[in-house]
Amino acid sequence: MPTNKTMKGGEFLIRPLLPEELFIPEEFSEEQKMIGQTCIDFIKTEIQPRLEEMDGAKDSSVMVDMMDKAGNLGLLGTSVPEEYGGFGMDFNTSMLVAEACGSGHSFAVALSAHTGIGTLPILYYGTEAQKGHYLPKLASGEWKAAYCLTEPDSGSDANAAKSKAVLSEDGKHYLITGQKMWITNGGFADVFIVFAKIADDKNLTAFIVEKSFGGITMNEEERKMGIKGSSTRQIFFNDCPVPVDNLLFKREGGFKIAVNILNIGRIKLAAAVIGAGKRVIDQAVQYANDRKQFGQSLHQFGAIKYKIAEMIVKNYASESACYRVGQNIDDTILELKAAGMNDSEAKLKGVEQFAIECALLKVHGSETLDYSVDEGVQIYGGMGFSAEAPMDRAYRDSRINRIFEGTNEINRLLAVGTVIKRAMKGELDIMTAAMAVGKEILGVPDFSTSVPDGVFGKEYKVIANLKKALLMSAGGALQKYTTEIENEQEILMSLADMMIEIYVAESVLVRVDKLIQQSGEASNEIAKECALVYLHEAVDKVHHHGKEVITGFAAGDELNVMLMGLKRFTKIDPKNLKEARRKIADAAILKMGYIF
Repeated sequence: MPTNKTMKGGEFLIRPLLPEELFIPEEFSEEQKMIGQTCIDFIKTEIQPRLEEMDGAKDSSVMVDMMDKAGNLGLLGTSVPEEYGGFGMDFNTSMLVAEACGSGHSFAVALSAHTGIGTLPILYYGTEAQKGHYLPKLASGEWKAAYCLTEPDSGSDANAAKSKAVLSEDGKHYLITGQKMWITNGGFADVFIVFAKIADDKNLTAFIVEKSFGGITMNEEERKMGIKGSSTRQIFFNDCPVPVDNLLFKREGGFKIAVNILNIGRIKLAAAVIGAGKRVIDQAVQYANDRKQFGQSLHQFGAIKYKIAEMIVKNYASESACYRVGQNIDDTILELKAAGMNDSEAKLKGVEQFAIECALLKVHGSETLDYSVDEGVQIYGGMGFSAEAPMDRAYRDSRINRIFEGTNEINRLLAVGTVIKRAMKGELDIMTAAMAVGKEILGVPDFSTSVPDGVFGKEYKVIANLKKALLMSAGGALQKYTTEIENEQEILMSLADMMIEIYVAESVLVRVDKLIQQSGEASNEIAKECALVYLHEAVDKVHHHGKEVITGFAAGDELNVMLMGLKRFTKIDPKNLKEARRKIADAAILKMGYIF
């Protein structure tokens, strides 16, 4: 249930997270866990045995068959309300489904495109007539969906699209003409969400286009580095007649649809890559257990234990942050509905409120999976480079996630830019906090040796100081560049990396603190080691990126003072991380896979 303590998006920068505020995956209900297990079983029994067939298929028949089976199981209607044939799950449950299906490689991509960017624009922006006509067929899988936004000359700059929609002489249809590319599910979709500009409009308008309308042709399937089993086509619209009633939302409202749906896509992708990461860890640990070199199993070598532990630490931390955001979104939705907002608008506003966190975790999750598959290949050694072993597909399929849903560079810039905009509007009081930190670095340092209460008393102080390091760096950069800060992309990227590490480190630390409060320190020893390893690494990264920011704009006395402040705010008591990682790896080796 929502509480008065629910954070606003971006507010993590200026106030601490308390254990009672944080939702952790261990708190999912039995029903939710059963839903997740159903998805895992489906991927294991139906998808994984056919991955090779799916990737090598000359057409989309295998994928369509898999999508039909998923539809029969209800996996295509998780977010669709019951009145339209779906299950009407809350946001965090839909995140759990995304994670559970995340190890499905090309299938996971097709599923995500259909249930997310293909279906949600109609669910959130459609008229009642549009919802009633399309959602039941999309929820059941009778119709498959695709999303047509990107064009040859408009990738990250979506509003630069050149596709045109011209009203017919009788006023009954819009005739859409244009070229779209990188369209996932394009080869078999029955329904397309298409973005085009009407007349001389500055902004895009969205339309619901059925393949049966005519005037649609497409190129052959793209030859891709990875996700070879997913259908990716260029699609051409040549005077495609779309009934005027199929205009979605409002004229020039397409860009708003695109932005808000991408927010959802980002956080769902962050959940999906967690599931993919767990699968990779399972495979890498099992191989390390089975493979022998120099007369002993690979898992006995410290270098291999390091890799296994790091994969687990990063994945566990990313998971902790993802479901934190998911529940924040759910709580905000409930609050907005209680205040009188309708369901669709509340869901959109709930996700929009956490656009910053969605962008940050998309980056963190996709880069965590890329780290894991890279180390997975390394653990497999020569077999990792062979297409006969699973790491080949995992490595290639992972790479697209840093491009999907907006490149990681765009998402970094977006996250920091949104924080700045909200601060300028007075929605986030960043400047007051930054000014307080500025006064602190000019004052006498706190040499107190008293230890705060709680298992993680010292660590919570570290998190608070990391936030000060960020506020100091960001405040100085803003003071230097003011409105021109948007042109300093290198600085914005480093600030984003500081934000990512702080958010994720806090999330995993508070998750483990909550677990310890619930069931004791002894039964959560490995989780505690994961949180501490992640925090220590985050401190180093925040210091590195903070230095990049400060040296990028400061000089002379200002530079020296800020670097001294940065050093003060990125201190942490030393810990034997080698032994901590060995404990984590040994637990995984014993369990033959991912620990948690």
